[in-house]
Formats: sequence, structure tokens, C-alpha cells
Amino acid sequence: MTTVSTFEYEDQLPRVPLPTLEESCARFLEWCAPLLTESQLAETETAVEELLTSDTARALQAELVRYDETPGVRSYLDTFWPSRYLGRRDRIALNANFFFLFKDSELGQVERAAELVASALAYKAALDTESIPPVVLRGQPQSMDQHRYLFSTTRIPGAEQDTVRAAADAKHIVVFHSGQLFRLDVIGAQGQAHTLAEITEGLRAVVAADGAEDAPVGHLTTKARAEWAASRARLIELGNVEALDVVESALFCVSLEAGTPADALAACDALLHGDSANRWFDKAVSLIVFADGQAGINVEHCLLDGTTILALCDALLESPATEGGVAQGVPVPTPVRFVLDDALREDVLSAGKAFADYGAATATTLLSFTDIGTSRIKQLGISPDAFVQAAYQLAHRRSKGLTGATYESIATRQYQNGRTEAMRVVTPEMVRYVEAMADADADVEAKRAALREAAAKHVARAKECQAGQAPEQHLWELQLIQKRAGGTEPLALYESPGWQIMREDYLSTSSAPSHNIQYFGFGSTSSKCIGVAYVLLPDRLNVYLSTPRTVAEQMNAFAEALKDALREQVELLT
Repeated sequence: MTTVSTFEYEDQLPRVPLPTLEESCARFLEWCAPLLTESQLAETETAVEELLTSDTARALQAELVRYDETPGVRSYLDTFWPSRYLGRRDRIALNANFFFLFKDSELGQVERAAELVASALAYKAALDTESIPPVVLRGQPQSMDQHRYLFSTTRIPGAEQDTVRAAADAKHIVVFHSGQLFRLDVIGAQGQAHTLAEITEGLRAVVAADGAEDAPVGHLTTKARAEWAASRARLIELGNVEALDVVESALFCVSLEAGTPADALAACDALLHGDSANRWFDKAVSLIVFADGQAGINVEHCLLDGTTILALCDALLESPATEGGVAQGVPVPTPVRFVLDDALREDVLSAGKAFADYGAATATTLLSFTDIGTSRIKQLGISPDAFVQAAYQLAHRRSKGLTGATYESIATRQYQNGRTEAMRVVTPEMVRYVEAMADADADVEAKRAALREAAAKHVARAKECQAGQAPEQHLWELQLIQKRAGGTEPLALYESPGWQIMREDYLSTSSAPSHNIQYFGFGSTSSKCIGVAYVLLPDRLNVYLSTPRTVAEQMNAFAEALKDALREQVELLT
């Protein structure tokens, strides 16, 4: 039997289709219309007409076509993604990084951490030999390119745009404990991993180390990117090149937490932002293990999406490494010391306090439904994702009194360098469904029909997004091309009510279906947004909500309304 290598299909995958200007403008108007008043829609239609007749817009589209046809370019979005993720200038901690809370284990902290490390090393060894089979969904191979950036990958702050460092041949991890950093060599000189028992003892030595760092440099990774770049430059001036290199080239980070979360919500919050003394938020992958053995992962988003991380997590949790590795002695943890002057020490402590305040200004809550899952929903004859998205819309209208822009992430890994597409959930059919549920004169059959129509439209739009037939990222990239070239001619589309309102999320939603995950979460995307991260499985629906504390009352009202909305929809379709 011939084995297919991990990256064998990459060059055979289809390319993301590049829409025409006319196609994206037509879809854009369709997508934004349900959110606009008549006057706002008329103003937006005028702006679209101006764009379609603009020589500048035609030139931008021609440049994008030229780029898409350039040898070596795999997708017309190859420049978009670095601009979108590495170009953001706010803090990535809590704002961009995401987390998964793993299923429970009976192991203690050190044993759990060692098992995760050993499993990760086994996964890396399989990646190095390209023996991990490529993912195939419904007969379609998926891009595995992101797997190249799971290990030894770190985001580096820049004054105007960040960069990514992908190291080669690293043999160590960085372990955090009480704000202290330790280098732990977990792969020997011959390139083979240490045994589970040796890794366990190495981690135990970290926990046994005395003291706590009084100015943990990890705090700096919580700063806005240009500010962190300036602080990193100062670290280098003071002679910290080697210390930075240890962290930035490490295979991944492991955070051993001193405390035990009071409950699942506290665990989720700690995974999302936690104690930044014990984090390096720029690291692609950070495994976090609490004192009682609960564990999860925090992920830097610039090169990794949820589907890739789920594959890693499933491998870690379904096939824990209890054997393997080569006995070569217990690895000795080496402290990583940073040299700080008074100003930089104050910078570190100030960053830590500012981020603690920022975390405290974020409100979160959990919802768990063990009587609603994909199995039950499919019995009702409806798409499970459409079912829960309709419930989000119904709950949002009831709790906030309005229908707001809603984002859903749709995976597009069936394409070369495929990542995600931005889907906008609010359709005319979804609006009619929510209105029908509020209509005292609408009978059950009318409400049921409205829900099924909304669900059918949701499925159709999701399929369009999967097929690359979506307007937002295409139009956004045209704007970015102009910006990169220093163009100054204003294009009315990007100031139109449609563009502004459609992209100002009231709900930002994404799902992570894996039975190895209890909860998935991320921060909200605006001052009025509720982040909705959901794990939808055959037997349950778990939801993590986050929002600025100023919106906490509305988030809690949304959570209560969601309970009712899900129950009502089940009854409606039964």
C-alpha cells in the first residue's frame, strides 16, 4: 500500500478563485443590504457604482490579477494574510490569540505536561518524515501547509508590521514556572526525543526550582506591537540576544501554572489571557498545564488556524506518548536570564499591570447544552451549524433589540494556501425568521417555514464561501494594495455605510468540533462585540462568550436568551 506523504497534494490543490470586481460588488451589496436602512443602502449603491467605474479600482484589480498569475504565488490572498494578521498594531494577547481547553485527565501537573510534550515530539517527528497523512474531507484533500509552522515558530514584533521567525533544528522547549523561564532540551544530539520518564523528571526539576521572577519579560509580549518592538530593541541593546534566541527558536512553550482554576470558566479565562508572567504570547504554540493537571493550549493566529491546531490537539490527546524516545539521561533545565536596566524593568512591570487590567476589563461566561448536539439537530432535518447560528440571531435580537453584523469563519483549506473565508451570517431570510418569531400573529407553521428558509440560505452561503465566492477579503485586499503602493485617491466604497456596518461585528463566531476539546475561545473584536466560540458535537454544544466588561450585562442577557432560543427551535421543529 502506497503511503501519501503529508505535503504530497499541495501542488495539486486548486487555487482560490479570484472574483471579478463585478462579482464581488454584487455579492457585497447583497450581503450588507439586510443591515442597512434605505438611505444607507442607497449611499452604498452609489459608492459601488463609483468603484465599478473607477480607473483606480480597475488598476487595483489588474494588479491583483497580475500578482495571482506570478510564478510562485499560490493564492491571490498570499499577501493579504500577512497584512491582516502581522499588520495589526494592537495587542495580540486576548485580542487575536485563541485557546482550547482540553478534555480532563487523571494525571497530575508534571505527568500531564510530560505526556503532552512527548506526544508533541512524536507528532513533530512524524511531520519531519512527512508521514502524517494529509487531511481529506468529503474526498477533497486539504492544504497541510500550516503544519510547517507548528514548531519553532514565533511572531517577531515590528515597528510597522511584524514578521515570523521559523527556526530549524531546534531541540529544546521553553518552560515557564512562577514567571521564570527555563530551557529544556527534549531532543538529544542525534535528533531523537528523550523518553517520557526523562521529560517528566526534567519538568519536575523546573517545578522544584526555587524563587520567582520579579520582572518577567513575558509581560512585554502583551503590549501593542510597535511598543513591544521598541521594548525588544532595548532588550537587544542590553545584550539579551541569546536569551531571546532561546525563546524564539524553541519548539514550543510550556506554562506550568502555580494555581488550580476554580471552575471551567476560570480555566478558559486563564488559557485566553491568564498571568502574562507565565506566557510568551508571540509563540505559535503554548501548552498550559494547571496545578491539578487541567490543560489547554494558547495559539498565535498569524500562521495557524483552528483546524490545524485541532489536528495537533487530537493527536496529542488521542494517542498520548507513553512509550518511545531514546534513553539519554534526564535533561537538565537551564534558567533563561534577561538583563534589564531600571527603565526596562519598569516597562516590564507596567506592561504586566496594564494587561492584568485589560483582562479584568473583559467579561466572559460559559454555556453547556448536553441535550442539544449535531445528532439531535440532524434528527430535526436541519443543518446543525445553521440551527445554532439562527439561535444566535434570535437571542441577539431579543437581548439587544437589534440585528447586528455577524461574522462566521469558514475553512477554505481545500485550496492552495487556503485558510478561511469571512462569512456574513445576516441574510434577508435570517432577518425574516427573527421577525417571524417576534410576530404574535405568526403561527407555528409560518415560524417553522421561516427557520427552514433561513437555514437553507445559511447553508447555501457557507457553500459559496467554501467555493471562494465571497466579497469581503477580495475587496479588502484591493484596499490594502492601494495602501501598500501609497495611493491616496479616496474610494468611496470603503467609507460607505455598507462597508463600515457589515464589518463592525456585534457577534464574531467560530466553531471547533472535536471531542477532545471542552471549550474553545477568543476575545471580542470590537467594543460592542460578543465573541461566540462554540464546540458543536453529536452529544453537546459548549459555548464560550467574551465581551468588554462594559457590555457584560448585554452578554449575560444574550446568554439567557440563547438558552430559550435553542429550546424553542427544537420544539418548533419537533
